[in-house]
Parts: sequence; structure tokens; C-alpha cells
Amino acid sequence: MIPSYGAAAALGVLLALLLAQRTARIASLNGAQVWNLCVVSLFAALVAQRLLLVAMNWSDLRVHPQWMLGLAMIHHPLLAAAGALAGLGSAALYARWRRLPFPSMADALAAPLALGLACEQLGALLAGSGYGIEAGTEVRWAVTYTNPLAARWSGTPLGIPLHPVQAYAGLAYLSLSVLLLIWLPARRRPGDVAGLWLLGTGAAVYLTELWRDPEGRGALLGGALDGPQAAAILMVLAGGVVLLEHKGRQTSKEDAHG
Repeated sequence: MIPSYGAAAALGVLLALLLAQRTARIASLNGAQVWNLCVVSLFAALVAQRLLLVAMNWSDLRVHPQWMLGLAMIHHPLLAAAGALAGLGSAALYARWRRLPFPSMADALAAPLALGLACEQLGALLAGSGYGIEAGTEVRWAVTYTNPLAARWSGTPLGIPLHPVQAYAGLAYLSLSVLLLIWLPARRRPGDVAGLWLLGTGAAVYLTELWRDPEGRGALLGGALDGPQAAAILMVLAGGVVLLEHKGRQTSKEDAHG
């Protein structure tokens, strides 16, 4: 049996890598170097997530060591954060080592990354990970999980109609990927597409968290925000800084020329 989350995530990685070859050409980058950077960052993210999963589930793994084969298929915001930090750090180190233009590299990877996230959310929907809050009778598109494995690995409530929040997020990421792909050839300055990715992803995370079950996602400001929403706010602020900084530099250059 092939885990649905792992299959969808693998499909997302493959599609993202293929799209990155196209966006690299649009951004006037070396496709081979972009491919290598993606592979290095992906490997670092997977290693970081696996190590964290083993540490979090060590007591269970000592009793059932065969479960380790399925741990990589678990979706959790803490794992996503660990993988993102490891992947970003390794990508930055590789870009520095190969002396790659980081703003253009980030622009080239923005649309593929959004596409990969869309596929990952599809896998989460199929597996019951990152499930939504209980849906009312008026929500005709609600999903109801019945597989005990979803309850074991993700704590998914069984037999209860839930908001398919993973589908909401997946559609948001897919739309963002299309927008970034269209905007990439028309960008005025390197880094603009990456700034828009930060803004769009942050907004998508913040809004979709309103329909996610808060269990295990942390609580801030007395429950007004959860952990992913706090990270989303930081992403939006970072995206705004990137875009404003580039706009300020462009204005300064125009004033100097004038």
C-alpha cells in the first residue's frame, strides 16, 4: 500500500523540479545549478524532518521499529517548519558557495515551491493530516474520515464532517503558483517575485488556519493566533520589506540618473 500523503508529496516534488527548470531559463539562470540547489535543499529538509520525527516518537519506535518507515508521511506544522528552515539554510549555503544571484534564484523557485505546496496539501487531504474544524450541515463539500490510521498518526476525528481546509490551502497555493509564473517574465527587479510569494503564502496560511483544527498548533495572545498564523504574519511583513526595499532602490537609481 502506498501512503497517499507520501505519493502526493513526491508528485509535488517532481512537478516542482520540472517547473524549476523552466523558471530558471526565464530568470536567466543555469538550470543544472538550480536543479542541484533544489536537490540539496530537499535532502536537508527530509533529513531534518526524519530526525525530528524519530526524536518525537522515540518511545513508540522502540516498541514498533517498523513504524519508522511510515513516519516520513506525517504532516505537522512543526515538521514543516523544521524542513523549511533546513531547506532554506542549505539552499542559501549552496547559492553562496556557487556564487549564485540569490534574488533571481528565489524568483525562479517561487512558483515551483507554491506548486509543491499545493500537491502537499492534496496529500494531507487524502491522509487526514492538518484536518479542518467540524463543518455544519450547510457545508455540502465537507469530508468525513473513517480510516483508523488517520486517527492514529494525525489524531483525525473519525465519522465527523470536517471542513476540507487542505483543499482550500491547495487551491490558494495553486492559484499563487500560476500568478507567480505569469509575473516572472514581467518582473521589473530581481526579488519581486519572491516578495510576492512571501505575501501570498503568508496570506494563504493565515486565512486557511481559520478553518483548521487548533489541536497541536500552539496558541498565542490568549488563543487569538496559533503558531502557523504567527509565522504567516512574519512572512507577510518580510514580503512587504522585500518589495519596498527593491522599490526604494529603484527610486534612488532613477533619482541619481535624473
